[in-house]
Amino acid sequence: MHKIILLLTFAGFSYSSYCQSAEDSVKKVVNKMFKAMKAGDGKMLQECFGDSALLQTVTTSADGKIIVRNQEVKSFIQQVSSLEEGSADERFFFESIKIDQGLANAWTPYRFYYKKNFIHCGVNSIQLVRIDGHWKIQYIIDTRRKDSCK
Repeated sequence: MHKIILLLTFAGFSYSSYCQSAEDSVKKVVNKMFKAMKAGDGKMLQECFGDSALLQTVTTSADGKIIVRNQEVKSFIQQVSSLEEGSADERFFFESIKIDQGLANAWTPYRFYYKKNFIHCGVNSIQLVRIDGHWKIQYIIDTRRKDSCK
């Protein structure tokens, strides 16, 4: 009987440590993306994305309507690569991470600074897919605003 209880206890610890490490591995890719942005490192940034990744922004048009803007990952990487190191600083935190098999979502509220000047704030919804044993960013949709920031 003691062996069964001991076995179940270890199984529970193994499962919880697996979940923690899966969450940590998702965080690692998201952190790497923002580190690459801050460093202006396009090569590091490219490593974070899947081959068919998509980027979108939900924003408000000049006439007050909600619109969605698309950006190609390739142009985003080129834009980041042209920045001086340290000029793009997205300060974020992980509000939640959800994982189901090979799919993960990271919800990260943020404030974006360019050359130490506040530009905008919002939330990133980052979808990741586990490809060949590695998490890759498949989709990012974010919001952007200049007021009502946390």
